[in-house]
Amino acid sequence: MERSIRLLACLVCVLPMGSFVRTRRDTTGNLLNTEVHSAPTQRWSMQVPAEVSAAAGGAAVLPCTFTHPHRHYDGPLTAIWRAGEPYAGPQVFRCAAARGSELCQTALNLHGRFRLLGNPRRNDLSLRLERLALADDGRYFCRVEFAGDVHDRYESRHGVRLRVTAAPRIVNISVLPGPAHAFRALCTAEGEPPPTLTWSGPALGNLSTAARGLGQHHGHQVTAELPALAHDGRYTCTAINSLGHAEASVYLFRFHSASRTPAIALLLGALGLKVLLLLGVLAACTTRRRLEDPVTQDTPPRPQAQESNYENLGQMSPRSPPATTCSPRGAPQPRAPTCVP
Repeated sequence: MERSIRLLACLVCVLPMGSFVRTRRDTTGNLLNTEVHSAPTQRWSMQVPAEVSAAAGGAAVLPCTFTHPHRHYDGPLTAIWRAGEPYAGPQVFRCAAARGSELCQTALNLHGRFRLLGNPRRNDLSLRLERLALADDGRYFCRVEFAGDVHDRYESRHGVRLRVTAAPRIVNISVLPGPAHAFRALCTAEGEPPPTLTWSGPALGNLSTAARGLGQHHGHQVTAELPALAHDGRYTCTAINSLGHAEASVYLFRFHSASRTPAIALLLGALGLKVLLLLGVLAACTTRRRLEDPVTQDTPPRPQAQESNYENLGQMSPRSPPATTCSPRGAPQPRAPTCVP
């Protein structure tokens, strides 16, 4: 009886151990298969900075590097840069490299201001943008495409923000007619950061009237308005930001009269005076020309000297005998030929 109990206990101990060993072997076998058939640890990714800042008129470099899941790729590839938004934004640069070549031949270069600095074969798509303008401010997205046997492509979703800075510049300043025969002044300036506008003028002092809602363009333009100009004189608009300042002036002169009729008469009188002066100058010039030119119309033309008969006789045709003067016989004619019938 005791032997039966001991044998049963040994069987109970052996069965769990066998189950444990089998489970361990199956687990190890699954791990090995996973390592053999799993994808490489490197995946698609894009590394770009959050923001790049540069001054207008200069150049900026937009860095972009990437990783891909292929250990070695030597097939055709294309490097692309977009502006505005990913996947759908307009392309500003594109180049293509043939199989086995490290030269990426440019196929698109907007306005000729973009140049590839990186080497796509070495996972570098960095781009250089020259002759910066405030309109270039925005977000840019890099993209790489593999072709051939492998059709992989990847594009940065967030991109890199290009911030273009610029000192203020007065774009337009003018005086326009307003209601009730009044006048108003407008001043528009651009810069980054957006400038603050200040008006100064007669009996005005310094009045800050910045209004960014008017004439705004990419957030860089600011317009300030003086709604009513009460005094004649010079009005100056000054634009200021952290990079500098700019100013421009406009003048206002009005006719001060009780009604419109005297003002119109004064204007017509000034215009008539100018016309009279112009006519006088023209008359003086005409008189001076007549005095300087010789008088030739009143003098009768000289008669031209007629040719001598003797000269004509020598030029006559031989068919016509020369004419002679005949006189009757017996009449004395000194030194003249005598004709005998």
